[in-house]
Amino acid sequence: MSSGFESEKREFVRVKVAIPVRYKFLSRDVEFATGIDEIYEGSTANLSGGGILLKARIPDVAWLAPLLTERIVIGVNILLPRDEVPVKALTRVAWIEAIEEDTQKCQLGLRFKEIGQDDLDRILQYIIRCQMPG
Repeated sequence: MSSGFESEKREFVRVKVAIPVRYKFLSRDVEFATGIDEIYEGSTANLSGGGILLKARIPDVAWLAPLLTERIVIGVNILLPRDEVPVKALTRVAWIEAIEEDTQKCQLGLRFKEIGQDDLDRILQYIIRCQMPG
């Protein structure tokens, strides 16, 4: 008999951590020329081997649908503590939390679309270190 609740199954462990992120919006569509390729700064709210929760600013609310349909993707540089070289990845927006109209800040659930194995390994090692007691 089912209780009506489904447990959430995740492929990767997630840690709540605020890490600086530099990001830019990327698109081949000319209609998004303004703001595309500009570098923005935000931070993670959490991190996993599958993606990040990014606290960020969206330059234009008209970008919401293109972000959710992958007409706009986001390139990220994640600045892991004690690492000199940022983790680089191409991400897609899985979901967007409510946007603050005055600042256009929101939380973006980003899934890794393209990430090198070395960069993914660095993230997974960081997550393991975060879970170690001490």
